[in-house]
Amino acid sequence: MTSPSQTSAATSDTPELAPKGLKKEKKGKGGELVGRSPGQLMWARFKRDRSGVICGIIVLAFFVVAALAPVIASLYGKSPYTLYGSDNPDLLDEFSYPAGPNGGMSGDFWFGIEPRLGRDLFTQLLYGMRTSLGISLAVTVLVVLTGTLVGIAAGYLGGKTDYWVGRVIDFLLAFPAQLTFVAFMPVVVELFVPPGDQTPTYIRVIALIVVQWALGWMALARLLRGQVMSLRERDFVEAAKITGASPWRIITKELLPNVVTPILVQTTYMLPLFVTAEAGLSFLGVGIMEPTPDWGRLFHTAGQVYENDPTFLLFPGAAMVIFVLCFNLLGDSVRDAFDPKSGR
Repeated sequence: MTSPSQTSAATSDTPELAPKGLKKEKKGKGGELVGRSPGQLMWARFKRDRSGVICGIIVLAFFVVAALAPVIASLYGKSPYTLYGSDNPDLLDEFSYPAGPNGGMSGDFWFGIEPRLGRDLFTQLLYGMRTSLGISLAVTVLVVLTGTLVGIAAGYLGGKTDYWVGRVIDFLLAFPAQLTFVAFMPVVVELFVPPGDQTPTYIRVIALIVVQWALGWMALARLLRGQVMSLRERDFVEAAKITGASPWRIITKELLPNVVTPILVQTTYMLPLFVTAEAGLSFLGVGIMEPTPDWGRLFHTAGQVYENDPTFLLFPGAAMVIFVLCFNLLGDSVRDAFDPKSGR
């Protein structure tokens, strides 16, 4: 049996089938021509896209900086929780705003200080990115796993399974995502914390992950369901059935490799959406709360002080715009690398 992904790998051994401008052969140790796999061809196409490579490096840098936030803060010599305005009254004026120009930016405080509390903005942003990206990455992984499993199973099994899965997806898609996030966050938090008790940060993190995951997997599942429904009638699937392959083997060995492209492309689009959704919940006061640093909470503070300290929003806002823009451009590059005929 031969699946489409295997067929594309096999045709790479034939020079006349290669598109113009794309070398599909490379010389092995003995000088013979060796065909390249679809993954190698996709990687070669991606490397030729300069904007995609640059955006990939920038996105990777964001994750590295977020992961190393404690190390960078230690080398920088500041903490996101220390109230430097209380330790040094000269940092804030009589109205509790930064006394120095441009939000208090100086050699000691690279991005300035936070009004009222006098915390260091640079370390606040580092730890805020760490919180937001960590939560969004966990949500994305859960959404991709759930959407892939449900979508492929519904598309392959069909019948009543497909019918009921489709009805559940339609029901969940009827909920407006952002409003539902805001409404369900307090409900989920109350399930873990008795009324009147202070909510630990890890409970809010779990609630954010659960709420976004529960209402975020349907679009991917519906997309993969349609892809699999067109693939299950193909000859390579029928051949697998004739040989006595189990449904699980057909799904994992025959169908899954042929839907990797939409899964990867959708993943690159979903993660920045979850980043902005998590930041939005914290901005509205139902996500991460004080004193835990969070990207959305920085926007919330900036919205309160922008009239007297407009520079406070500069670095968190610029970082968010750069991250989302680069991730979206990276998604376009990944899509073009996997499907060069798609165009932009």
